[in-house]
Amino acid sequence: MSSPSLPLTGLLSDDSVWKPVTVGESGAIVLRDVSRERFAKAVSVADSSTLEAERDRIDWLSGTAIPGPRVLDWRTTEHGACLVTSAVAGVSADRLDPAQLAQAWPSITDTLHRLHSIPASTCPHTRTLGEMMALARATVAEDRVHPEFLPQHLIDTPATVILKSLEHDLPPRQEQEDADAVVCHGDLCLPNILIDPDTSLVTGLIDLGRLGYADPYADIALLLANARETWPDEDTARRADQDFASSYGTALDPERLDFYLRLDPLTW
Repeated sequence: MSSPSLPLTGLLSDDSVWKPVTVGESGAIVLRDVSRERFAKAVSVADSSTLEAERDRIDWLSGTAIPGPRVLDWRTTEHGACLVTSAVAGVSADRLDPAQLAQAWPSITDTLHRLHSIPASTCPHTRTLGEMMALARATVAEDRVHPEFLPQHLIDTPATVILKSLEHDLPPRQEQEDADAVVCHGDLCLPNILIDPDTSLVTGLIDLGRLGYADPYADIALLLANARETWPDEDTARRADQDFASSYGTALDPERLDFYLRLDPLTW
């Protein structure tokens, strides 16, 4: 199998039959073998270093107690690079209905708490506020913000105005990260959490390219906001937030949540 923009000859390690899953905006090609046990992600030479960083994060997390994919193969050619990982069983949490998500919510909360409880000093990867703000500044300067990623109430707000508000709020957020940084997933939305539909337990976290040392609210804010797309009403969402906070062991900080919901859409 090949793509006009990215020949795959030499990038895949065997003669297995692979079927396309998606072709993202970046040009990455994602394949799944017919046995449904492996995924392959291939990118051009220009994106090889980014995929290599994702490989290293997957490999690091697989050495912890947090479930996720394992690195099976890594290949490079003059055309690009290809990462092959094990598939994680289960269905993505965004495919659950409200009742099913409620059943899985305790396991999702527990998995995130366990991830955040890994000593941050043991993680060689970073996703610090300094790095994310630098990326946000570049994204805004280059006019690359995706409006559909923004919170609903900010869709019509100029990206420069959002960035200015982030700069204004940065000093206290930096102090909080310095005091509380943990190992974060970095993109903890429901599609990246896989659930066993029979037990309602988390089977693994996927899409680990942004994993690293960061403020826990970088994960918490995205998880709670994304779950709101499944909860049927605001009262249910608020109860889910309260249940999360109680089980996780924190008092949710609305201003901190808001900051990371403004920041995340400017970092893609």
